[in-house]
Amino acid sequence: MTTEVRKGQGPGKISRSAFATRFRARFSDPAFDGVTAEIDDLLNVAWDVYQASRKSPRTRKAGADFADPSYDLSVEWLGTRHAIEAAQAAQQKPSARSRILLICASPRNDDTCPGEMSKSYRIALHVSSTFEDRNCEVDFLDLSLLTSEYGRTIYPCKACVSTAMPLCHWPCSCYPNHDLGQVNDWMNEIYPRWVAAHGVMIITPVHWYQAPSTLKLMIDRLVCADGGNPDPTTTHGKDPVIAKNIEAAGWHYPRPLAGRAFALLVHGDAAGVESLKHHLSDWLTDMGLIEAGSRSVVDRYIGYYEPYYSSHDSLDADRPLWEEARNASVALFDEISLIRNGREEPGDRLTDPRPK
Repeated sequence: MTTEVRKGQGPGKISRSAFATRFRARFSDPAFDGVTAEIDDLLNVAWDVYQASRKSPRTRKAGADFADPSYDLSVEWLGTRHAIEAAQAAQQKPSARSRILLICASPRNDDTCPGEMSKSYRIALHVSSTFEDRNCEVDFLDLSLLTSEYGRTIYPCKACVSTAMPLCHWPCSCYPNHDLGQVNDWMNEIYPRWVAAHGVMIITPVHWYQAPSTLKLMIDRLVCADGGNPDPTTTHGKDPVIAKNIEAAGWHYPRPLAGRAFALLVHGDAAGVESLKHHLSDWLTDMGLIEAGSRSVVDRYIGYYEPYYSSHDSLDADRPLWEEARNASVALFDEISLIRNGREEPGDRLTDPRPK
């Protein structure tokens, strides 16, 4: 017996006039004034798609790899799944170079409003050269592209886990949602990049005692890598009753990113570095990633309570921080080498009595 599915919060469909206002806002530049008729035609089509709730209009039968081969799965979701499988196969090849996913988590860059690159970016470039000197393949993920590049979007997590763990699919199937115009979800590319990595290093500033919104969006959307369901046909898409029954019968909480190593460098100007470092370390550990020793997690202030305009000068002058960043990257490289050579972590064979 499943618990009751609680209903009543959803706002329902917006009016056609509200829909039209929001749709036309994308074409407010005077450059579009000469194609108003064409925009109206597109508006009519988009309204029909919205009314019909055509979330995943292009599908194909799931096939033999799934519990229900006849279920219609989104071709876009299947494409991401295929990319993840290819990334996993490449990651497991003994002959492959060690691959580092190096994440610059700051939303700043000099192509947009701040007009100046981030300190996180400079530190990330510094450690990138350390990895390359050790013949590592570096996959540089610059999250500032969310603020400066056309069509780059990470949509928020909808917290399907809180309905039932099997309703959260790996990879996430909540997006794209075509009837709401929620397309170009960058996570479809980012998931395989995490899977392909042997180690992950995150360089991030503190924003108001917390992770920058760019990083937090990615963190939330990675919840499906901590117990997510790899087979959406078992829940017939997003059926909450079926998902609750599956979890009630016992769920095994797969962790597809477990066994990879990680390092962190968190920097700030006045407060929050210690707590954010611990939050990020706990999050990565919860997904089964392995901290690369005490030197791999660094929290430091750059120009403590000094003016903002000269913060890059403060970074230039802080030579110990540059060396600490290098040490963290070397520790990560060493940990990856140990893992790839077969070393087991203490407790690897133990069963988690409280999986979640």
